[in-house]
Amino acid sequence: MEVNSLASIIREQTNRALWEVKNVIDCVPDELWDRSYCDMPCWKHIYHMLFSLNMWFINPRDPSFIAPEIHEKDLNNLDVVSSKQLLKEDITTLFKELEIKIKKYLDQLSDDELLENPPCCEYNRFTLILAQFRHLHTHLGMIMGFIIDDTGLWPRVLGLETPFPSEPYNKYF
Repeated sequence: MEVNSLASIIREQTNRALWEVKNVIDCVPDELWDRSYCDMPCWKHIYHMLFSLNMWFINPRDPSFIAPEIHEKDLNNLDVVSSKQLLKEDITTLFKELEIKIKKYLDQLSDDELLENPPCCEYNRFTLILAQFRHLHTHLGMIMGFIIDDTGLWPRVLGLETPFPSEPYNKYF
């Protein structure tokens, strides 16, 4: 990691965060997928987290933003019960698409652009990224709590220095 470039540091930390998100999703046992937490199924908490990351990480005011194909009104809203149910495969596919989108964006992002506002947006890029890290890890922590409470297993996360595990690896500590 290039330590003299903020964009490089953001790329590295985002790669670590995305690895953790994927690992936590993989750690949700089938029997917990539809279990209700705070009146919403576990999968909806995950979808809310990913939908927000998709919309807010780059530019929440982008007039050309297209919601995921699986989306329907309020599917991301944790205050609205949805009739639609998402499968783990739906979430996994969405995550893979989002990971590609975010990595492509960050690969082109420079330090100078961090303090610039994307088109039609009142926030600069650094604020959007930092806000999504906060939002992402709030929800990731909740989902990890669901898993830990119900299974007694602690999903693996990466520290600042922990190397990325190679396959196969234990998903839990």
